[in-house]
Amino acid sequence: MHCSKKIKRGAASGLIVCAAVFLSALFSRPARAADLEKEEITLGFIKLTDCAPLVIAKEKGFFEDEGLSVTLQAQANWKILMDRVIDGQLDGSHMLAAAPLGHTDGLLTQANMIVPYVMSENGAGISVSNEIWEKMKATIPLQEDGKPVHPIGAEHMKPIVDEFKNEGKPFKLAMTYPVGTHNYSFRYWLAAGGIHPGFYTPTDTNGFTDGDVQLSVTPPPQMPAVLESRTVQGVCVNEPWHTQISTRGIGYPVTSSLYTHKGLPDKVFGVTQAWAEKNPKTLKAVVRALMRAGQWLDESKKNRREASIILANPQYVGADPQIIARMLMGKWGYGEEDLRDEPDWDVFFRGHSSYPYYSGAVWWLTQVRRWGQIEAKPDEWYIDLAKKVYRPDLWREAAGELVKEGKLTGADIPAETDGFKPLPAENFIDHIPFDGKQPNAYLKKFAIGKKD
Repeated sequence: MHCSKKIKRGAASGLIVCAAVFLSALFSRPARAADLEKEEITLGFIKLTDCAPLVIAKEKGFFEDEGLSVTLQAQANWKILMDRVIDGQLDGSHMLAAAPLGHTDGLLTQANMIVPYVMSENGAGISVSNEIWEKMKATIPLQEDGKPVHPIGAEHMKPIVDEFKNEGKPFKLAMTYPVGTHNYSFRYWLAAGGIHPGFYTPTDTNGFTDGDVQLSVTPPPQMPAVLESRTVQGVCVNEPWHTQISTRGIGYPVTSSLYTHKGLPDKVFGVTQAWAEKNPKTLKAVVRALMRAGQWLDESKKNRREASIILANPQYVGADPQIIARMLMGKWGYGEEDLRDEPDWDVFFRGHSSYPYYSGAVWWLTQVRRWGQIEAKPDEWYIDLAKKVYRPDLWREAAGELVKEGKLTGADIPAETDGFKPLPAENFIDHIPFDGKQPNAYLKKFAIGKKD
């Protein structure tokens, strides 16, 4: 609002109007804005469908309801995104569930991070090239309708990996970040099928040591291109890139974390601990807005259809809305001739999926150890780091306020819990159950991987 500083004769009425406009603007601002340490914030994201809670919080006015003026900025890759959160260019961001843990421990650029909110559960898919798929099909059991039985295990890819080794050719695979869900999801699936994904060592930061395959980093939007060019034989990434791979006929999606390790956080919202301590009210406002966005996304297929149109905007995911909508509406294509109902592929809020359980953090840390990125640690180390980074107390505080305001119900909040949720054998492709309070005992159960 602008009012001239020059007062002319007969301008009293103009001053009255100017004052009225000022007061109207002041009192029309959300009441919560006056309490915030920082009203204008910039949040980062990667162009994946699971950035949806941030986008919906902005586009449906949930951030504005909290008194926040939010700018969303797409980032080129996960490393740039994390660097910009750490150096303060971004106030907070969409993050891979394991990344804040890795940075807090100092495995990558050291920075204490906190996670007050899980943005999505499940969602990491695996696709292979047409060449690999044609060879895999020979051993995959079929349903009565002639379509493959799921889940498809990596054991059906093992003879092809062995063939590459015998011919002296590297079998290359792409993931998105060394301390990220796609790296560990891919490795988990491979190892469950008898394929060694390789160890990290002090002299091998690529994680190729003893491996049957080579996993390397590729930014998510580039996954279809590297698969099409045969630079790699398979990729692990989130949507909408698998559906694009399928519809373009350049590869086949074969499985996902829905089958390999169901019920674990995939993407989270994270900030540095220093930022959280400086801006606690602002952080709570962000979490409140994300909760309302997540609830809206899981409320109906109508909302998800609308979300696919919003996400298709070039400044967000920038893909065909029909490509985005297919997964959001609960369909998944294992090739265009095999569309299946997969309503739990990405879960944003229902089933308490947005709650930052310590057990989810501990699971990702077991995989960090399993592949040699850290040395052996006592159980207490896993639990202490999980509690330092994942913050269900902040989640509960925000959710409790929304319940009092009638924007959430009591059922949306988990019953009193110590923060640990056991995951049964049926949640995992290798049928090994997980107890977050006993990470070292869990590691000992794997045939492939570091055990202590």
